[in-house]
Amino acid sequence: MKLHNMKKICAAVLTGAMMVGLVACGSSKESAETEADSGDQKELAKITFCLDWTPNTNHTGLYAAKALGYYEEAGLDVEIVQPPENGASIMCASGQAQFAVEAQDTLAVAFDQDEPLEITAVAGLIQHNTSGIISRKGDGIDTPKGLEGKTYSTWESPVEMAMMQHVVEADGGDFSKVNLIPNDITDEPAALAANQTDAIWIFYGWGGVNADIEGVEIDYWNFKDIDPVLDYYTPIIVANNDFLEENPDTAKAFMEATKKGYEYAIENPEEAADMLIEGDETGSLRGCEDLVYASQKWLSEQYIADGDRWGYIAPERWDGFYTWLFENDLTSKDLTGIGYSNDYLPE
Repeated sequence: MKLHNMKKICAAVLTGAMMVGLVACGSSKESAETEADSGDQKELAKITFCLDWTPNTNHTGLYAAKALGYYEEAGLDVEIVQPPENGASIMCASGQAQFAVEAQDTLAVAFDQDEPLEITAVAGLIQHNTSGIISRKGDGIDTPKGLEGKTYSTWESPVEMAMMQHVVEADGGDFSKVNLIPNDITDEPAALAANQTDAIWIFYGWGGVNADIEGVEIDYWNFKDIDPVLDYYTPIIVANNDFLEENPDTAKAFMEATKKGYEYAIENPEEAADMLIEGDETGSLRGCEDLVYASQKWLSEQYIADGDRWGYIAPERWDGFYTWLFENDLTSKDLTGIGYSNDYLPE
């Protein structure tokens, strides 16, 4: 399951956009630490960055850093590509990309193996978990217990189901009374308005903002507000372990430039949104400009939120979620204390 995957309104162009991305991901890996000089010009170090989905406002800082020349100033030639069918984590672990977008919940699967994927989380793109449940306003699902007797669209992931059961029961409800149907929704507010379902898991920065754009009145509650242990990191930037070990200075230069890109997006949301739309080679955001601008304005206040700096991963929150997964038999190994590092973030 990809809980961090934002479903696009522009569903008609999404399939084609993904195919473009799959072709783009076939480009070969080049060394990230090229030191050859040409006169006074140092050759730029090649970095491939793999997204988790088609470009969206989670990714704006990357596109701003590229458009504003921050990467080039740091000595980097950054290519942003779409994920292959087997996912961004696989591409990053294989070395075909040096960096990628993931989420802490799905990353647990990558670590809970006999041979864990060789990747490390190096930054939180957004400081808090901004996901939760959206429903039609007035349907009584303004709290988790209200899901009793209602229909919820699910990805049927064990972690998702455990989280849903946890919040419903914590609110005094009976999760067995929730009607579950497969989630194949691309436009959450429209699906609610058409009574295709009663409740959907969304990321508010896209799905919630979209409801306002479409004029659909909603109720919404956030997982982190029900239980702080569910305030995990989603989405995140992960990096290839060999790359980090062999090229720490290049990794730090990339993170410094990326941080500047997100700080620019915080201060200049409309201009940064334009850079995202212009830089989106899939074309999936064209025709969705109103949503992109509104989403960017909302998310620009969430990238750092109440954190001390962009990207910082708080150990107590990271470890707390992985401890919860283990205690609820959702991982076979205790993943507490592994899989992340703040060492590559600028101070």
